[in-house]
Amino acid sequence: MTRSLRLGASVKWLLSEDPPGRGLLNAMLLLVLLALFLAPFLFPSTKALGVASRVCIFVILVASYDLMLGYTGIVSFAHMMVFGFGAYGVGILLAKGWVGWGAVLLGTAAGVTVAAAVAVVIGALSLRVRAIFFSMITLAVASFAEIVAEQWRGLTGGEDGLTFSIPTILMPGFRLFDDPLLGVNINGTVLTYYLTLLVSLLLFLVMLRIVNSPFGRVLQAIRENEFRVEAMGYQVVAYRTIACVMSAVMAAIAGALMALVLRYVGPDATMSFSLMVDVLLMVVIGGMGTLYGAVIGSIVVVLAEYYLQNVLGAISSAVSGVPLIAALFQPDRWLLWLGLLFVLIVTFFPQGIVGRLRQRS
Repeated sequence: MTRSLRLGASVKWLLSEDPPGRGLLNAMLLLVLLALFLAPFLFPSTKALGVASRVCIFVILVASYDLMLGYTGIVSFAHMMVFGFGAYGVGILLAKGWVGWGAVLLGTAAGVTVAAAVAVVIGALSLRVRAIFFSMITLAVASFAEIVAEQWRGLTGGEDGLTFSIPTILMPGFRLFDDPLLGVNINGTVLTYYLTLLVSLLLFLVMLRIVNSPFGRVLQAIRENEFRVEAMGYQVVAYRTIACVMSAVMAAIAGALMALVLRYVGPDATMSFSLMVDVLLMVVIGGMGTLYGAVIGSIVVVLAEYYLQNVLGAISSAVSGVPLIAALFQPDRWLLWLGLLFVLIVTFFPQGIVGRLRQRS
């Protein structure tokens, strides 16, 4: 009994006294965590492991965006820009001939520094204006950054992007053990996945600590009534700017992880507006202002993007005798079904999946 109480207290401390909820939500998140840790053994294919890595990265990307949108009420369209800074920071150094972990760490640090500096400038100059004008400013800055990445071929590789070699231990040909472990070769791809998973888990716990700190409470108060918070003596612009910087730093680190997973960086893979739309979908589907919603939202959207076409193809084949229904389930109509899924979730879960489940706990 004493050990159970200590374990429970340790888990609560690790989750910053902010557990997901009770019942179904806890079971879902625990199942997700176990599935991610066992992914190389449960889903050993290269594609499945790539999807799991993408889920881990998008959890951090979406959670960092929720830090601004859900907890502070800041609507920014420049989140993929800072994500791209982290990816290009690593990619440029490795593509230019730098090798080893020193290049990875230096590139990550460079990307994080640029992302933080840009966030400070945007925050200091733009957060004083009304929300819609701030959003438009961030959209303009993000579009400019994407154009620079596409045009500055000498540095970024232009629209073709950059390919590069990563540290040897992360290369697919590397073998940690001579013999398979539980039927799985522990190669560089598996090690890259676990690096991504562990860093993502650490960053998520850090963000959970931030939003449950006194600083995080002020951010939530600003979201609810910024004029009252300012009347109480808090510097609203300063708090919002710090929130933007923290969000940018987390996103830049996620971008560096994406560069290691893909061994490639390019405008479409890291800075496109379509990815920004995906992040918005994930936040809304999972639930704004929860952080845990980033986990559910990322899984729903990423799995839909990779596997919904296969599911629709199977259904279309099964009902091939009914031409009208078979045509409706054609795999190339997956975006239609993803849009329908989004509409249904927004209609029946206006607070997001996690928000609704927390209300029922």
